[in-house]
Amino acid sequence: MSASADRLPRLLALVPYLMSHPGAQVGEVAAVFGLSEKQLIDDLQLVWMCGLPGHTPGDLIDVSWDGGEILIDNAETIARPLRLGVDEASALLVALRTLAATPELALPVNGGESGDALARVTAKLERAAGEGAATVSSQVAVDVDAAPDALPRVREALSRGRRLSLRYYVPGRDEVTPREVDPMRIVVVDGRGYLEGWCYRAEAMRLFRLDRMLGVDVLDVPADPPEEAEPIDVTQGVFRPSPTDELVELELSAAGRWVAEYYPCEEVTELGEGRLRVALRARDQDWIIKLALRLGDTGRVVSPPEMTEAVRREAGRALALYAHQS
Repeated sequence: MSASADRLPRLLALVPYLMSHPGAQVGEVAAVFGLSEKQLIDDLQLVWMCGLPGHTPGDLIDVSWDGGEILIDNAETIARPLRLGVDEASALLVALRTLAATPELALPVNGGESGDALARVTAKLERAAGEGAATVSSQVAVDVDAAPDALPRVREALSRGRRLSLRYYVPGRDEVTPREVDPMRIVVVDGRGYLEGWCYRAEAMRLFRLDRMLGVDVLDVPADPPEEAEPIDVTQGVFRPSPTDELVELELSAAGRWVAEYYPCEEVTELGEGRLRVALRARDQDWIIKLALRLGDTGRVVSPPEMTEAVRREAGRALALYAHQS
């Protein structure tokens, strides 16, 4: 028999399914839920003992499966299907966007283009997730016009063993920089594709997001990374702050909690009502200012005082510019 932790969610999904498919056959329902017929009947026997307090025949769910046909009644109280939580919707959205950004993983769906199918599913999930989807979108939004051929050009360079010339957008400095890179591999971290390689500008290993490459050219120069070029450990994410970076404290509302999951934090303190206080390392002042402005009223910098003042000045300039333009 399945563990209760797996069984309860299945039962909560089984009842709405049976309510919307009256007369469904035992074998058919078992196949839908990935069960044997014996497992399904065990579940139905448990459903038969569930219902409202009182435990009289009129309070319990009425279910029968004589002749292989399943009939269910008196189950309106749990007839609605389970809803996705924000975390579950976020994980699905990130996975769908990753799949959409990796063309070689896509397969035709029902004779059509998989991209269209993925777009439809993503749109439905975003509508269903509501505010949660907006939070995910804010975390993974692409703010630049990335080169549409970035991925195939990078793959070509990897297969041919050639150096790449990149025009790469650096959001922390809001600038586009030229790079020459010996490519080593493509990795996917937190739902985004990255090129890992030896950067001759930085003279070190670097990760470059594919959707921040504004231009990609394959050079007729063999890729020849130095001996010290070692793969970057991305198991804990891409952003790896230095202990020498300044420690910044932020207070976050429930809608801003994603910061604690998206960036490595040295301290996370629950403040009640879904709010958090987090302490993280800021690689530079511009980066924390951009994060604070992006959070808007869902978060604020509380220390150090000079960082709080810098955010206040930048927000004031942004408001003044907006007022002037309007």
